[in-house]
Amino acid sequence: MAPTPIIEMRGISKNFGQVQANDTVDFTLHRGEIHAIVGENGAGKSTLMKILYGLYQPDAGEIFVDGRAVTISSPRRAMQLGLGMVQQHFTLIPVFTALQNIVLAKEPRKFGALLDYQQASEEITLLAAQLGFDVPLNTPVESLPIGTQQHTEILKVLYHGADILIMDEPTAVLAPQEVEGLFNCMRSLKSEGKSLIIITHKLDEVMTIADRVTVMRRGQAVASCSIDDTDPTTLAEMMLGEPVIPTSVTREQTTDTTPLLHLENVTLSGNSDTTKRHKWKKVLTSKASNKRHLDEVSLKVFPGEIVGIAGVEGNGQSELVQVLTGLRQIDSGTLTLNGERIAHVPADRHRHGISLNDRIDDNFIIGHHKHSRFCRYELLQRKSIQRYALNALDKYQIRVGDISDPIRTLSGGNQQKVVVARELEARPEVIIAAHPTRGLDIHAAEFVHTRLIHARNRAKAVLLVSSELDELLYLSDRIAVMYDGKIVGVVKPPETNKQELGALMLGLNSNR
Repeated sequence: MAPTPIIEMRGISKNFGQVQANDTVDFTLHRGEIHAIVGENGAGKSTLMKILYGLYQPDAGEIFVDGRAVTISSPRRAMQLGLGMVQQHFTLIPVFTALQNIVLAKEPRKFGALLDYQQASEEITLLAAQLGFDVPLNTPVESLPIGTQQHTEILKVLYHGADILIMDEPTAVLAPQEVEGLFNCMRSLKSEGKSLIIITHKLDEVMTIADRVTVMRRGQAVASCSIDDTDPTTLAEMMLGEPVIPTSVTREQTTDTTPLLHLENVTLSGNSDTTKRHKWKKVLTSKASNKRHLDEVSLKVFPGEIVGIAGVEGNGQSELVQVLTGLRQIDSGTLTLNGERIAHVPADRHRHGISLNDRIDDNFIIGHHKHSRFCRYELLQRKSIQRYALNALDKYQIRVGDISDPIRTLSGGNQQKVVVARELEARPEVIIAAHPTRGLDIHAAEFVHTRLIHARNRAKAVLLVSSELDELLYLSDRIAVMYDGKIVGVVKPPETNKQELGALMLGLNSNR
């Protein structure tokens, strides 16, 4: 007799307006296994797991935990049943310390009333050591690298008693060097008898870490099998519902020797104003200050070129993008722009890319809402906006119910495609793309890659920040590697490899 699954979901259905996110989905999880859920953007993966965690309520279906039928009405109820979820967008409070975030809603007390952070700190330090984590518990999480923030989230759900962990795109924000550490943590948790569900698009990682995999397509679970019985090509074909045919894009060479983007000895300190904005001028200059996030950075991006930026999170890449997009003021050096139109695909779409509670079609014109095409006599032209949005939805293959719905009703991947569509359709001369395919499935990522190469071939200058070395090696004409706020090397993809890039990213080598 087969053992009772620790989680069983039967006939789960969920609708958002006209979109059926889940359509009679069955799913099982066994004790002590790592189960991956894969599928295209909008396939229903995250919705299914949010139902399991109590964030959404199903329209139909049943959930069983350890063979017992349950109603999971809220995350609190899910935690009582031993479930924890590490979401793609972390739920930490930035100004709280790591310790305060971990114990939130389960603060230890002594004498009935007094908070006992010392006891919690000792308990969490021991747990972190068992998992190989190094988390400075007394540091505000806003000051922690993204990988350490993820460790904090994992410690939080374990501290709250989770035996079943749901992880949504757990490697999406990690540098390559951090992924293996996460996998070691997952294997350690599995060896302790805990069960893990991972939502991911990365099929090579599925083959590396998962025991079983469920494939979702258009709201349905179309297959579930052991990793030993499948391969990446088969999984991709099940995700898409058709054979995978690699696209081929011709790269054209340009001879323009005048850079569209030129940084010369740009320095940015920790004391720089992060709220003040400026309008683009031909040359921006400023005076020096304190601790350096950018340390005399010099870089040129020419028309018809994609320059990749590689580096472990927290080594100046985010600050570089903030400087280039006007969110931070430089302290010294010069920043020259020969292009008037600049597109920005931000790393965090929720903070800087979309307005979650506004309509889908309105999100397509953010930053362009005063254009005569969309606005006349200070009034938005709704029909023109809708035509523009519908054309972009079709062109970028974005699945929606009604364009008047709030954009928060879309999957994360489709939200990202809206940002990419809006920025690239504005016909910019310079494109600043920070992690443009983060959270996108194979098909969508390939589509974005093709669009960036097409922009390059039209003599646009593209600066691509990515933690995906494969992406950088595939797209870039040159790759600049950042470490400790400096550019420590500039290499051409045909003349380098992941090992050399990894060494540069860790500050172990320099070819400046």
